[in-house]
Amino acid sequence: MRPVSVWQRSPWGLLLCLLCSSCLGSPTPSTPPEKRAGSQGLRFRLAGFPRKPFEGRVEIQRAGEWGTICDDDFTLQAAHVLCRELGFTEATGWTHSAKYGPGTGRIWLDNLSCSGTEQSVTECASRGWGNSDCTHDEDAGVICKDQRLPGFSDSNVIEVEQQLQVEEVRLRPAVGWGRRPLPVTEGLVEVKLPDGWSQVCDKGWSAHNSRVVCGMLGFPSEKRVNTAFYRLLAQRQQHSFGLHGVACVGTEAHLSLCSLEFYRANDTTRCPGGAPAVVSCVPGPLYAASSGQKKQQQSKPQGETRVRLKGGAHPGEGRVEVLKASTWGTVCDRKWDLQAASVVCRELGFGSAREALSGARMGQGMGAIHLSEVRCSGQEPSLWKCPHKNITAEDCSHSQDAGVRCNLPYTGVETKETWYWDSGNTTEVVMSGVRCTGSELSLDQCAHHGTHVACKRTGTRFTAGVICSETASDLLLHSALVQETAYIEDRPLHMLYCAAEENCLARSARSANWPYGHRRLLRFSSQIHNLGRADFRPKAGRHSWVWHECHGHYHSMDIFTHYDILTPNGTKVAEGHKASFCLEDTECQEDVSKRYECANFGEQGITVGCWDLYRHDIDCQWIDITDVKPGNYILQVVINPNFEVAESDFTNNAMKCNCKYDGHRIWVHNCHIGDAFSEEANRRFERYPGQTSNQIV
Repeated sequence: MRPVSVWQRSPWGLLLCLLCSSCLGSPTPSTPPEKRAGSQGLRFRLAGFPRKPFEGRVEIQRAGEWGTICDDDFTLQAAHVLCRELGFTEATGWTHSAKYGPGTGRIWLDNLSCSGTEQSVTECASRGWGNSDCTHDEDAGVICKDQRLPGFSDSNVIEVEQQLQVEEVRLRPAVGWGRRPLPVTEGLVEVKLPDGWSQVCDKGWSAHNSRVVCGMLGFPSEKRVNTAFYRLLAQRQQHSFGLHGVACVGTEAHLSLCSLEFYRANDTTRCPGGAPAVVSCVPGPLYAASSGQKKQQQSKPQGETRVRLKGGAHPGEGRVEVLKASTWGTVCDRKWDLQAASVVCRELGFGSAREALSGARMGQGMGAIHLSEVRCSGQEPSLWKCPHKNITAEDCSHSQDAGVRCNLPYTGVETKETWYWDSGNTTEVVMSGVRCTGSELSLDQCAHHGTHVACKRTGTRFTAGVICSETASDLLLHSALVQETAYIEDRPLHMLYCAAEENCLARSARSANWPYGHRRLLRFSSQIHNLGRADFRPKAGRHSWVWHECHGHYHSMDIFTHYDILTPNGTKVAEGHKASFCLEDTECQEDVSKRYECANFGEQGITVGCWDLYRHDIDCQWIDITDVKPGNYILQVVINPNFEVAESDFTNNAMKCNCKYDGHRIWVHNCHIGDAFSEEANRRFERYPGQTSNQIV
């Protein structure tokens, strides 16, 4: 805690200071600094593993006894208070469900509620000291900012457990080290200890141990290995054993959570009669091709995917969404832990979970919340096999959406340099027509034009560049609202001059007998939510926005949405478009404030957690169907169709509905989120010859 002496606390201290010459300099008390009154007699520490020095399970010593804090009602505000107690400036996150392992002893605090401004945790509300109905499986942890409070000096220091810990794990191929393709799926198990890398004795080694190691390395499962070959090879090599007696259950997210023993420095005989432990892992579909196991993976039947991740910036991370009754929904974070998160990660072809995220850390979803209080053992093949509660609307909100970060295999892609520089000196273009889904590990896995490079000229105008970001927006159209608000209007031509100026009518309108007659319009409302982790902003700045006098507004994007009427086989028979002449926060979730408003030449965009509503009665919020014949059709809406603004997920940018038009009325039904790339985008790509596809299936 920060020292606070009497002369800082009281006006009498000022008088004493004036009378005491020793106060003229910096005070250097000979006794330990006085603790804050609220925390008198308390000590705090971070414990558990695996962790970094500024994170861990929070433990409090009271009346000489160390204990923990239950994660019920725990918030980031409580984490701020505790991090300051520990000498850090603030918290960057918190954990639940004993992420750093269960503690022992008393559970000192439960239902802890802080505003975040308290000077001491004793000023926060709770059930009272020692009054708890929790178990140590619900111990809370904090992640503090790695920045210490100025002048923080007292006995309340972070206490690091002195026992050895396994920091990292790797597989070392027995032969051909450095020449094997990545990721490495089989080899000798090596663990990183404080004094370097060591091998593990295979005495008592089990398939459960292999499963934990494979999970840490980003692989969903393990397989049997030819131990006879490796034992024969081991007789010709020298070994450095640092670990033995490993006994895992198989559900642990980290080897450190297993029972294990370290060799002491003075142990002269290590692993007598044994050999180095060997593990062989099975890669998930995304990594199978690069490891030479693609054919084996494809031979296995693939069922319908019922779990997916959304909103993440990297593979293997995101908000958990599950499919129920043909509808995708989220998972409530109550009881969400590493075991449940690991089941999700392995189900999707990744390793065990690195983090079980709560509090909508990967953005808030929309629509249904299907599951709550998921309790997995860690052995289940699917999240749906875990015990859980079906949820009602009152049980949970999207601010409690669960997420995961999974362990991924090391592929070495980050060491392959993709240069981005001023292309003034560029002399050759080597790729064109590149089209990726976003899940590829490198550009050469994306579909492209192959050896036939369509872009023959070089220079700034013809070369691609990127700006990278850890977070991005994610737009999603409220499909049910489209279905509920669709109707036909016959609008007189004399009311459509502005719409004609902005190309919101079909081509046949140009030859109409203006201002007489009318156009038949399919109108509907569109409500576009930003479910990502960054605001959606127009690519162009305000200085380049185009003023449209007729409607009296600015266009910040040329095209924001495409509206199309398609035949069942995909042929377009009518189209409309929506320029983003006003991107703003129409409404937001309860805990989110509006940031963007178009009035008075304001900034345009959609804040995370907000939505922009284009009502059905706004100009150009329609498709001109004057020339469409009666029949069955598909209504398609594509947001950000030219991919001008970065999003973490483009697969939810298209919405499709079934339509029946009898020449007088229209029925719109079965509206649902469709594929990422519109038919128009596919056709535009296919215009180029020499298309090849190197995409991983």
